[in-house]
Amino acid sequence: MVTHGGGSFGIGILADGTAAAVVATSPGVAGVFTGNVDVRGTLTKTDNRFKIDHPADPENRYLAHSTVESPEMKNFYDGVVSLDEHGGATVELPDWFEPLNETYRYQLTPIGGPAPNLHVSRKLADRHFTIAGGVPRAEVCWQITGVRHDAWARTHPLVVEENKKPEERGYYLHPEVQGQPAERSLGALQHKQFSRP
Repeated sequence: MVTHGGGSFGIGILADGTAAAVVATSPGVAGVFTGNVDVRGTLTKTDNRFKIDHPADPENRYLAHSTVESPEMKNFYDGVVSLDEHGGATVELPDWFEPLNETYRYQLTPIGGPAPNLHVSRKLADRHFTIAGGVPRAEVCWQITGVRHDAWARTHPLVVEENKKPEERGYYLHPEVQGQPAERSLGALQHKQFSRP
């Protein structure tokens, strides 16, 4: 429990700063969270993965997956649709799809056999896109990606490449993979800056 400004909060750390409010550096694990973590801003990381008890052997093993990454704020959606007697289908998306996304890209894959004429016959509009040219009653895997254009994405665009600040030059996020000593880490620099009186 932390007391701040006359009130009590059920939190372990309450930090407020103009730069890094908390800096943790460790050769092992710098922080452990058990429970939900709410980030109300941009989460910048070197790697992103989930790690769970292995579904086939949860007592003895772990399973890890990485995420799909892109130089765009891209969203990914997919599904399976059954074609009608004419070899076509309509895919319906949620009402939030178009307010969230733009710049659509499509992929179609027939199941059970080739469908050389399978195609998107009508691009996305009013939450729907249509498929045509398939084999009647066949199943088709569909995929559509969109690039975010919601208010947050428009006001916080992804900067794909950026120069390091002058004080960060010569320092690395992970110096060990660059063949550099640990003291050249950005974490060590931030720790020194944070520790100054």
